[in-house]
Amino acid sequence: MQNDSKVVPLGKSGPDQPGSSPVARLPVVLLQVRDRAAQQLKESLQSLFDNADDTLFEMADRAHNNAEQNVFFEAMRDLRLKRKSIERNFLDKFFEAFLRLGQYEIAEPILNEPVSFDKLALVHNDDLERTVAVDAMVTKVVNRDGVALSQLTTRLNELIPQPLTDETNPLGPTLLCDFFLQAGRNLGVEIKVKLIILKLFEKYALADADQLYEAANQLLIAAGVLPDLKVLPSRRSTDRSSSNAAAREAQRADNASLVQATEKLDQSVQEVFSALQELLVYVRGNLTPRSDSAAADARPISSQDLLRLLSHLQQYVPRADTPDDFDLRTQLEQLIGRVSARSGKFRTVGTVDEDVINLISMLFEFILDDRNLPGSLRALIGRLQIPMLKVAVIDKSFFSRGSHPARRLLNEIASAALGWGGRDDSQRDSLYTRIDQIVQRLLHDFVDDPAIFTELLVDFLAFTSDERRRSELLEQRTRDAEEGRALAELARERVQQALNDRLLGRTLPEVVVRLLQEAWSKVLLLTCLKHGEQSSEWQAGLQAMDDLIWSVEPHDEPDARQRLLELVPGLLKSLRDGLSSAAFDPFATSEFFSQLEALHVQAFNHVARSPEEIASTEQLAPADPESSVGPSMMAVVEEIVLVAPGEQVMSEPSLHLPENDEGLLQVDKLRLGSWVEIQEDEDHKLRCKLAAIVEPSGRYVFVNRTGMKVLEKTRMGLAVEFRRGAIRVLDDSLLFDRALESVLGNLRKLKG
Repeated sequence: MQNDSKVVPLGKSGPDQPGSSPVARLPVVLLQVRDRAAQQLKESLQSLFDNADDTLFEMADRAHNNAEQNVFFEAMRDLRLKRKSIERNFLDKFFEAFLRLGQYEIAEPILNEPVSFDKLALVHNDDLERTVAVDAMVTKVVNRDGVALSQLTTRLNELIPQPLTDETNPLGPTLLCDFFLQAGRNLGVEIKVKLIILKLFEKYALADADQLYEAANQLLIAAGVLPDLKVLPSRRSTDRSSSNAAAREAQRADNASLVQATEKLDQSVQEVFSALQELLVYVRGNLTPRSDSAAADARPISSQDLLRLLSHLQQYVPRADTPDDFDLRTQLEQLIGRVSARSGKFRTVGTVDEDVINLISMLFEFILDDRNLPGSLRALIGRLQIPMLKVAVIDKSFFSRGSHPARRLLNEIASAALGWGGRDDSQRDSLYTRIDQIVQRLLHDFVDDPAIFTELLVDFLAFTSDERRRSELLEQRTRDAEEGRALAELARERVQQALNDRLLGRTLPEVVVRLLQEAWSKVLLLTCLKHGEQSSEWQAGLQAMDDLIWSVEPHDEPDARQRLLELVPGLLKSLRDGLSSAAFDPFATSEFFSQLEALHVQAFNHVARSPEEIASTEQLAPADPESSVGPSMMAVVEEIVLVAPGEQVMSEPSLHLPENDEGLLQVDKLRLGSWVEIQEDEDHKLRCKLAAIVEPSGRYVFVNRTGMKVLEKTRMGLAVEFRRGAIRVLDDSLLFDRALESVLGNLRKLKG
């Protein structure tokens, strides 16, 4: 690469100035490439949204029914409302990717992995549809403009510290598609609408990828970055303008492919529901049973009339706190009977609608018996049976599509309810109040427009997202506190061991024992936490303790007097510095040093003197009762145990279980994030989530749904609770999916 004043290699740039932005680390030419590309992409997105209305309106015009038409109209409204947000988020992701180029780690693109088909082969996979569409778009760009993209990637690699590939290139189709998917994540539209919008992104943004690469390569060549790479002729605008007929034909092909994609999805929905009907045949005939004589005159009511009857019943759904005496099928049967009596003709429910009614009824039977949900919220969710039935009558993809707004709303409510404690705070609890508001809104306002579920889902996701952010923050603080506490406990054990190794079984002046246990232990604890056991500071702290003990013990060796003279000044300084760093009480420190001075004077006077000299001195000295009293001595006969202020030592249960015990095996199956229900007493149960397993103590820390610590157990303690049956692990999988799997299992047994 030629040297050029415009090119600033990262490895040779000057030191970062304080407060400088990460952008400053990027070469100037890279900023120029980014800004020019951002301008083109911004204009492409504007063209996309300007034309989206026309495309969606055309799709709505081709819709087969009102419900499908409403899907496209609702998508048009949602796009208008979120257009600016999507444009801004897309460009934010684009700029962030360029920032990462200047760092020493380039993140791999995060793309949704294809999800395997459900083992029941009944749940249509939206992620798979989206992934296939994106892969096709990326392949088309690579096949068409791959050479220019590879040249751009090669040139960028000359300017950045980490190797770049076409897949991790911010201007490559892989990341551009990912930015667009992330930016539109909050769109509350169905998968077939998302596929249409992806096609529009391909048409208005990726179709001009050659212009992106050509402009970027020209900027880098002008800056002297690998100018000798062979440049292949690009697709010129003149070439494109000369083939208008081909372009129009391609547009018609695109529109045809969109129609084909939607028809394929509709066909898939029908196939799934037909598979369900093959199982539901065994429970038909329980609704509006009729005699053989009336069978010939029976007239099925239309789905539209059924919706009107359900809307009537919807107004009489009892409150969640009233006894559960509302049976949907019984109520519907009675209502149809009254309709038949008024019309003079026997009316019945059509086969398809009866299958839907039976399936929804069985699903809600499972939900109302599901012990994973708290009783109060379970009753509240049970009131949604008629709204969910009406949705299923209108749109059969409710059973086959996991991202269906109504189905997802039910799952999101159940997920949020999993950790709800209940007790007597339902009237004040924000979650209960919000779910109650959703139920009331659906019962009062939902007639036949499923768009209300999208609106409620978006609002509820915003609510739970705020709650989750707060709880995750508090949960992280809890984890940090517990990890800090675990480190402190480990350090305390090391200090405790060091004290017992030196003091246990010895008799020393009481003031020294008290200082080491109450004050110097804190100095050692802080040193261990700050510097670790292998540090010179820790060794110096232990040495000071050893020197202090030696300095107050009697010694007979000849050089003890000289050693004491050399040792005491440095020892006193070490002790003062250590106690000062631990912020020990200065008055207590002063009193200790006064007593220690007396001990050292006494030790100095007695060290290395013969018994005759000591006896002669005592005979010549005047009788002084106080001077004959020695220091108060203490024999350390019990092991020293250090306990932090306000803490109690956790004791394992006296019962020790073998490693293959069923209780311990259940404990070991717990994963971080698992929800459990613990029977505290006869009347109260505690729902909490495993937030941390603190090593090496092996403490299991549980938090409530707000992230606050509510329980702490040892591994053995939890195993004992499992053996007693006092702990139950809650199933946090999706409620609707669990219910559907259970119902299908029961239907298969009937078939068998």
